Amino acid sequence: MDNSQQDTAVALRTRLKQLRAAMDPEARERGGLLIRGRLYTWLATTRARLREAGRPAPRHIAAFWSLAEEPELQPLLGQWAADEELTLSLPVVARRDAPLEFRAWTPDTPMQEGAYGILEPQSELAPAPDLILVPTLGYTRQGDRVGYGKGYYDRTLAALKAAGHACTSIGVAWACGDLSSQPYAPAAHDVRLDAIITDKGWPVPAPVLQ
Repeated sequence: MDNSQQDTAVALRTRLKQLRAAMDPEARERGGLLIRGRLYTWLATTRARLREAGRPAPRHIAAFWSLAEEPELQPLLGQWAADEELTLSLPVVARRDAPLEFRAWTPDTPMQEGAYGILEPQSELAPAPDLILVPTLGYTRQGDRVGYGKGYYDRTLAALKAAGHACTSIGVAWACGDLSSQPYAPAAHDVRLDAIITDKGWPVPAPVLQ
């Protein structure tokens, strides 16, 4: 990426962060509740449908520990952790410029601040995820994602694909991150997400797993 592309990307991320910072606190709280409810319902109905069809249902969920201005997922993680059929994990930056590791998480797992000030579980490696929730700053209706510029999720999704591991990716974003009204060209290394959920619904439709 040349300097002009880097400058454009930095300016875009700055603007997207400003937009989400300007959200009304009540709208943020209500929007987080809607996102959690939709994700819970989608996974529950998807698992029920697949079980009825005799198909394997997603069990291993890689989520993320939400930062202050991101949609809050922590209450949803607690709900999923109560389901004995599900295993949860959170990302860990084990090495810079490498794919993320996913380590097992329950409400009792010790947490420690990681490389970028994000809490990470101090636990064993988790199974490779069937479903991965991806923090998303900006997005297109085609599933392109603007993240935080470090490339960890792009590397991780690419590594899972290269290993032949089937994994469904869902971006979790605020609706103010929609880039539909402006030209946006993803970088060559960017990996498209399978779906995106926001406080306003599914701008990239919910996955239909077979």
